[in-house]
Amino acid sequence: MKALRLQAWKTRPELVDLPEPEPGPGQVVVAIGGAGACHSDVHLMDEFEEGTLPWNPPFTLGHENAGWVHAIGEGVTGLEVGQPVAVYGPWGCGTCSRCQLGIEIYCENLQEAPIPGGGGGLGLDGGMAEYMLVPHSRLLLPLPEGLEPRKAAPLTDAGLTPYHAIRRSLPKLTPEATAVVIGVGGLGHMAVQILRAMTGSRIIAVDTREAALKLAESHGADLTFLSGESTAEEIRAATGGRGADVVLDFVGVDATLAMGAAAARQMGDLTIVGIGGGTLPVSFFSVPYEVSIQTTYWGTRPELAEVLALAARGLIASQTTEYPLSRAIEAYEAVKAGEVEGRAVVIPDARM
Repeated sequence: MKALRLQAWKTRPELVDLPEPEPGPGQVVVAIGGAGACHSDVHLMDEFEEGTLPWNPPFTLGHENAGWVHAIGEGVTGLEVGQPVAVYGPWGCGTCSRCQLGIEIYCENLQEAPIPGGGGGLGLDGGMAEYMLVPHSRLLLPLPEGLEPRKAAPLTDAGLTPYHAIRRSLPKLTPEATAVVIGVGGLGHMAVQILRAMTGSRIIAVDTREAALKLAESHGADLTFLSGESTAEEIRAATGGRGADVVLDFVGVDATLAMGAAAARQMGDLTIVGIGGGTLPVSFFSVPYEVSIQTTYWGTRPELAEVLALAARGLIASQTTEYPLSRAIEAYEAVKAGEVEGRAVVIPDARM
């Protein structure tokens, strides 16, 4: 089978031939119907090196995956060959208290996980291939009726990650509240939709690109601002001087973190989702009183089920640009250049 593999750090991935995987006890092979090309994969290719993470190349890329059950290993129950499924991306031990709640992204027994702190496409072979081996059936969620794998794939990260960040701030997202989305890319355009579907708050979108702001407007943003030195002041002016109750930063560089802190309302939330590598100095007088600042990473298995349900009802949808697996490298190049609106999704050529 064809697979797009990262052979070494700081190199371009290569499309290679690999044997089709076979499931062992408890395992499932998925025929891939779609794999999202995530900007974090670009970080993996360009910035990481030996010793940075507890795992290293080579491995097949693709941690946003959905498809159909292709083969089932001994002992697997509750799944049928041909059944459409989404792959939950973070793979924990499955037995610690966090994993039992479905919070495998924060597994506390990583030495027993399939790979410490990773998963398919993150140290182990992912879905930029014709077939993918999933180490345990609990990591597969049946797709609701009417939701195709190619549409579900980006929801497993680009939908789940903003959903998790928004869900933890729901008590503050009242109809009188304002939410700010900084960065309307693959995750940010989903955040706008999730906010619109789940809350009555007013939504402000911020980006450096006019096209991204138009995308935000099309998905329900009430106001949009081009990112610049005066953006925080514009947000405060738009909120009657109070600031935003919830700020979601999907970029995470110094400038956006400073903007978010300056635009936040007292007792608000500033949630850092983007992994841009920025820092935010925090002292008693540097941020508004009682602003909570936190990072979030991915989401939980139960939350993914909720995201898929929202999508099946037509309340959210990832805007996608589809690429055949034979052109997967082009998809990543477009992501790196900022040329993709929404999410790039790679599909095996025979299933396009």
